[in-house]
Amino acid sequence: MRKVTKAVIPAAGLGTRVLPATKAQPKEMLVIVDKPSLQYIVEELVKSGITDIVIITGRNKNSIEDHFDYSFELEETLKEQGKYKLLEKVQYLSNLANIFYVRQTHPMGLGHAILKAKPFIGNEPFVIALGDDIVHTEGKTATSQLIETYEKYGASVLGVQNVNKKDVCKYGIVKPGITLDEKTVAVENFIEKPSMEEAPSTLACLGRYLLSSEIFKSLEETKPGKGGEIQLTDGILKMLKNGKKVVAHNFTGKRYDIGNKIGLLKANIDFGLRNEETREDLIKYLKEEVKL
Repeated sequence: MRKVTKAVIPAAGLGTRVLPATKAQPKEMLVIVDKPSLQYIVEELVKSGITDIVIITGRNKNSIEDHFDYSFELEETLKEQGKYKLLEKVQYLSNLANIFYVRQTHPMGLGHAILKAKPFIGNEPFVIALGDDIVHTEGKTATSQLIETYEKYGASVLGVQNVNKKDVCKYGIVKPGITLDEKTVAVENFIEKPSMEEAPSTLACLGRYLLSSEIFKSLEETKPGKGGEIQLTDGILKMLKNGKKVVAHNFTGKRYDIGNKIGLLKANIDFGLRNEETREDLIKYLKEEVKL
């Protein structure tokens, strides 16, 4: 079994749910306390043993590349000013991992974006971490949990959690098959955004996947659907129909959808409370302002 060392972060979306903030900057660069949201995802991947990351970008995404690049002018200025703690933070960014970039020139869906990574991934298993989903964990990262599940069962893994019944229409929902352990089930079917009546469970796929390279063949055979888009869900379904084993792992962690206003606000509050520099002042402010 091949070791999982590669990951793909699709970051070509327009971020329409948080306009006008994303008119001139990527949603993945929206700041949570003192870091852009994308940095939290990259740090999760690196902590999980991922060494090579390809970020799928689109128009107006140059700031992503700049953020993780070496900045001679900034580093020299910080050295001259003796701001060595800030210098360490800046240098840390450019040494996080081997980060590569591929442009998705046409917005043809998540599946199409993943296909752009095929030359980079080759025949290896790889992680997909959606660019607007941050997962906070106290112990093992969400990615580490998926990697352990992959190594245990030798199958592609969907990262899932239970959602409210009324929210199943927002997600890809798993129809569970055989229970493999207390956190993992075989996937019998995978339905994109079903109604409450159609939903086979409340297990929703929440922005983390670990897939074999067979997904590329499935996506290449998938015809574009609504809006001319190729969906990752359809590619996973084709893998299932072709007899490939896929499991769903109910990972431990708190997930934030920073692609919408409330998710972004919740992330800033929670990460602000976890941050030693901001925690005390933020608690004081909340006590003063929130009078319930």
